[in-house]
Parts: sequence; structure tokens; C-alpha cells
Amino acid sequence: MSDVPCTHLDQIQEVTPSAQGCEECLKMGDSWLHLRICLICGHVGCCDNSKNKHATKHFHATQHPIIQSFEPGEDWIWCYVDEVAMDPKRILYRPDR
Repeated sequence: MSDVPCTHLDQIQEVTPSAQGCEECLKMGDSWLHLRICLICGHVGCCDNSKNKHATKHFHATQHPIIQSFEPGEDWIWCYVDEVAMDPKRILYRPDR
């Protein structure tokens, strides 16, 4: 994790997950490896290790810069713009699945 601050933390919203799995993969009937949630709008997408990379595609389509792991037991945030991973002091959504 980086000590470099993210300049987009003020954009974080309290969000509701758009789905309990990757929203696009569920619609396509496809699979994913790990899930990420957008902390701006709540979109749930698959990680870059998944073949469809829907979380990153969501960033490119919307410019929403901050995601959080949507995996139980993982507690980190990533900013696409500043390219920094953070150990959050305040988590707005914590998966409890």
C-alpha cells in the first residue's frame, strides 16, 4: 500500500452494490475471478484478472476513479487516476456475504 495520498477521496459516496456479482458477466452468463465495487456509484464489476475486466471498463466509460475490493476479507481501495492502493481508514461498504 502506498503512502501517496489519493486526490479523489472527496468523490467517494455511500453506495449500494448494483449486483452481488459482476453486473455485466451476470447479464452475459459469464464468469469472473474477483469483484470490485465502484465507490462513486456502486457498480460491481470483475477484476483485471478476469477475462472481461468490467471494473476497469466501467472506469474508462464513466471516469469514476475509486474502487474497493468486493471480496470478503479484503480491505483495500484503488484509485485508477492516481494509481495508488490504500488501506482505508473508513470503509463505506464492507462485503459481509
